[in-house]
Amino acid sequence: MDELKHKILGLLNKQTPKIPSMGFSDANYQFLQPGTLSINSKTVTEVNRPADQDILESIEKAYFSVSEDFDICRFELSKLPEYLDCDDIQRDFKRLKQQHQVVANKVLQLILEQTANCEEEFLRVLEVRDRLAETLASCRVSRRELNVAEHQFSSSLSILANYRKRKLVQNLLNNLNTIKTLHCTGQRLQELLSEENYAGAIELLQECQAAANTYRHFTCVASLTNKLQETLQDTEEKLDKVLAQMCFYFDSVRYAKLQSAYKLLGKTQIAMDHLHMHYSSAIYNTALNIVRVHATSADVHETAADVSERKPYDKLCLRIEEGMFIPCLVELCKSLFKIVLSYHQLRRWHFSLDDSSDDLEDNFNVQYVKQKLESGLMKMWHDVQSKVSVLLLNGNLASYKFDQFVVILGVVHRLMEVGEEFCGSKSDDLQESIRKQSFNYFKNYHVQRLDELRIFLENESWELCPVKATFDVLQLQEFKPLRSILKTYKMKPYANTPDCSSSNNSQDGSSIVGERTDLLWHLHRGSFSGNYFLRYSEHGTPFDRSLDESVVQEDILATGDEGGGYFSDETDDESEELKQDFVDDYDNIQRSSPEKKEKRPSKSPILTNTSLSLLRQIGKYLQMSQLLRPIAFDVIMCMTQLFDFYLYTVHLFFASDLTVASAALYSLKLNGTLKRIADSLILDGESSDFSKIPKPHLSPIVDLNRSDTLHGLSERVAAVESLIFLAKQYEFLQGYLEYLLPPNNKILLQQFFQQTIVASTDLRRPIYMCVAARAFDLRQNLMAMSKINWEVKDVMSQHNSYIDVFLREVQIFRIRLEEISSGIPVSGDVQNLLWESIAHIITHTLVQGFSEAKRCTNGGRALMQLDFTQFLSKFEKISSLRPVPHREYVENYVKAYYLPDSELERWIREHCEYSSKHLYGLVSCACQNNKKTRQKLIQLIEELERSAQR
Repeated sequence: MDELKHKILGLLNKQTPKIPSMGFSDANYQFLQPGTLSINSKTVTEVNRPADQDILESIEKAYFSVSEDFDICRFELSKLPEYLDCDDIQRDFKRLKQQHQVVANKVLQLILEQTANCEEEFLRVLEVRDRLAETLASCRVSRRELNVAEHQFSSSLSILANYRKRKLVQNLLNNLNTIKTLHCTGQRLQELLSEENYAGAIELLQECQAAANTYRHFTCVASLTNKLQETLQDTEEKLDKVLAQMCFYFDSVRYAKLQSAYKLLGKTQIAMDHLHMHYSSAIYNTALNIVRVHATSADVHETAADVSERKPYDKLCLRIEEGMFIPCLVELCKSLFKIVLSYHQLRRWHFSLDDSSDDLEDNFNVQYVKQKLESGLMKMWHDVQSKVSVLLLNGNLASYKFDQFVVILGVVHRLMEVGEEFCGSKSDDLQESIRKQSFNYFKNYHVQRLDELRIFLENESWELCPVKATFDVLQLQEFKPLRSILKTYKMKPYANTPDCSSSNNSQDGSSIVGERTDLLWHLHRGSFSGNYFLRYSEHGTPFDRSLDESVVQEDILATGDEGGGYFSDETDDESEELKQDFVDDYDNIQRSSPEKKEKRPSKSPILTNTSLSLLRQIGKYLQMSQLLRPIAFDVIMCMTQLFDFYLYTVHLFFASDLTVASAALYSLKLNGTLKRIADSLILDGESSDFSKIPKPHLSPIVDLNRSDTLHGLSERVAAVESLIFLAKQYEFLQGYLEYLLPPNNKILLQQFFQQTIVASTDLRRPIYMCVAARAFDLRQNLMAMSKINWEVKDVMSQHNSYIDVFLREVQIFRIRLEEISSGIPVSGDVQNLLWESIAHIITHTLVQGFSEAKRCTNGGRALMQLDFTQFLSKFEKISSLRPVPHREYVENYVKAYYLPDSELERWIREHCEYSSKHLYGLVSCACQNNKKTRQKLIQLIEELERSAQR
């Protein structure tokens, strides 16, 4: 079988395939086949023959291959099985024969269809051949004619060529001169830059660049173009450096030249963006350098080894020592103010330009610059206050003295005023940082001041501190910064309104610790104060004044009629009308005090060393409240605690030895005030509240037991009257204190004035009552009265001897009071209150003695009236007190003896001022013969006593 396959393949290799190669020739095969099947295509029956399209679709894809390596015969032989079957071979052959026949017919059909197109295309080829022949003939004619022209015009063309060469040489010479000029522009450019003619330098560079661009085909000019571009970049860098210098000192002339140069460059907007970046860098670098200079730690200063490792700004702030903090803060504020001033002048320069132009691009640039400057205000101020805030928050201010802390407050306050004028900012970051530091500082400071006040009070001798008759709190050094404010605050709205959120000092730029009047309020109203950017536009800063001002010596202890020579020159410049208005306001407040009817005494006010020290503390607290509006309420409430503790101490020291009943001596306000102070401020034995202080103890040097000094009357007068003088000073400051607080925080302050300040005057009665009660031997007097026989039948004309004892003790009291008055001024109100207290003691002692009478007749009652009448007549002459207080207390009691039994019951119900003991004595004497009525009235008295206790 294999030999047969090789023979067949050999025959096929000799056979040339037809197109398409679909089968084999009939002569190549000599098979014996059945009679019904023939391999000749002409003998193939057409019965059941498929359609041509189906036959085409049945052709295998391999027959359509375009590869030259494809062998049809091998392809068909490869499909033969291992064992050949003649029927299968015959059938496959027939199939291939049909496919070949159909493909040949299809190809012939397509050829016939494209015959017309082929003939048409052949005609076009012939036409192209004819045209090429004509073109060849034309070229031959043109060449012959050009040869003729060359012979005829060769001389004329040589002339034209020479002329062209001449022109080229001339142009080359001009180009060389231009190139020479371009090479020499560097020197001229440097001259223009040194003359600060930046616009001329830019114009020259632009002209050179245009010329270089024209001659860029020259090799030397190409290198010159690169040099000009580098020169332009260097020039822009110089412009940028000059622009950066504007951040520290604004020069309108130089800046105008810069703007002209940037306009020529077409970089007006870019220049403005760069300028804002320069301002941000200037703020950062300035703050960093100042803090680094003042940081004294060894590891802060840069060396060659740690230049690359610079410490952050906040870490440097932690390294500033206590003694360097204030100079660092002032220096930082000075430098930052100069930067802010430069920006302010820059903005004003741009807004003062005439922006009316027909050029749309110029108008757009102008509007862009203005918008950029407006938006940069808040950002720049935020950078400024953030640097100062970081320095404040990283500083340890707890150990600073008050004056030093006030200096810091003044610097920050002045800086906030600058921010208010610069961009209308409230400087929230600064306020929050100084509020935190101030709150922590003031909390510790107030505890220390309370403890200091306690120590002062425990060591106070309660002697008169001699001051001038014209003394008031404004003469104290601590009130110096507040003088102008106290004169002008009434003309201004509430302190925290937008127009009055900050304050400024007087027109001469007083010190930071100096007078601080409201900057913007004066500025908006055309006043003389404020406008830092105008006042310091040429030189100086608001922080240049010395912060360690020498303290002017106070002239409050001098004698004479002159006023306090303490006031500084700045107050002398004020108008007399303003001074007079202020004096009138002060006098009105003094007259509106609880002692409204009393004229201002010509004598000096009564002050002690402690009360004077307390007034100084008040001045310091007011400075804090003025500079620290966010914590002004806390400061003012602490200031009221100083007064509370002074009042409580005066009562504790000088009213604790009261020997008589005190219920009628204390007003409701005084009782409530003392209880409130004891609960909120005084530390009891078991409590550990650090906000409270322990009870003070009276100094051993103060003797309240000597009768020759009326049991410390001078000390009591100094204590009580100094307290009342303090109350008047608080009343004087009341309006300003309310001005510092928002409306919702004024209630507590008003309660303080309506209760505590008013109650300070009520403290006179119990303290002076101690003197009056101890000036008489009441026990001895009552024993003398108990020996009197009140059962006399006839009316006697001579009073009893105990009245003489009372009058003699009153005369002694008067003599001692006059002696004490020579050493300490005792006002008429105090003297009247002392005599009233004596009248109170004696009248109540008389009633007490009368009530102890076991039996009493009508003659005895007449004798009681005679004794009291004799006492009144003498007492009025000695005390000059008319009418004598409490006389009705004795007269009503004596007259009650004459009342019938029916009226006596009603009288007992109506007169509750008498004690039960007094009423028992009255009933026993009046109803001594009527036991039933006596029992009835005694039961009534017991019921009234029980109802009073409930």
